[in-house]
Amino acid sequence: MSDTTTSRRHLGAGARWGMVGGALLAVLAIDQASKRWALERLAPAVVGGPREIIEVLGPLQFNLAFNTGASFSLGSDSGAVIGVVALAIVVVLALVARKVDSKLQLILIGVVMGGALGNIVDRLTRVGEVDPFTGNVASGFMSGAVVDFIDVQFWPIWNVADMAVVVGGILLAILSAFAPVEQSDDADDAGEPADGAGEPGEQPDDSDDSDGEATPADDVADDLVDRSEQ
Repeated sequence: MSDTTTSRRHLGAGARWGMVGGALLAVLAIDQASKRWALERLAPAVVGGPREIIEVLGPLQFNLAFNTGASFSLGSDSGAVIGVVALAIVVVLALVARKVDSKLQLILIGVVMGGALGNIVDRLTRVGEVDPFTGNVASGFMSGAVVDFIDVQFWPIWNVADMAVVVGGILLAILSAFAPVEQSDDADDAGEPADGAGEPGEQPDDSDDSDGEATPADDVADDLVDRSEQ
């Protein structure tokens, strides 16, 4: 039987939450910094003023938009429901992370959580903000508009948080689907015969290892035969 086993090494709480938290904070910081830049650079100077668009490369351009619906500027006026769902997803991912030992999976969990929180921050902090294009003011729980600005012209406008949720989620699903099945260290020890034991069903050999050798009784018998022949 093969002696090879795959041992599962459990991460400590510090390492586990350090990877999740580090990825989460990195995505959240990049997302919020990029949105602040977009607001300062692309928003019109006055409400209803001309839209400023920055062409980057090919169809890619920076084009400011405000979204009160789902990711990628889809839907509208459903921010509260979407925000609560996003919070629930963050909680579920945190619970899943407690049982994950793959470092890459933990980082991707943090990436998805950071993206979800990035848009939640917008919905919470932009309540009462004036839309520079329409002059509308958001009011109500999680009614703040999410800031979108990455525009490829053949897809709805999106932001860094959207990208983190979608790309991180896809990679996380792929890794989870192809993750190897880990066995405990005792898996290969079950049914292993003890040292000196035979195969199952094999009876111990009680035969005398001295077969073929003369015994004292044989010597006496031979001596008597010799005497009778003399």
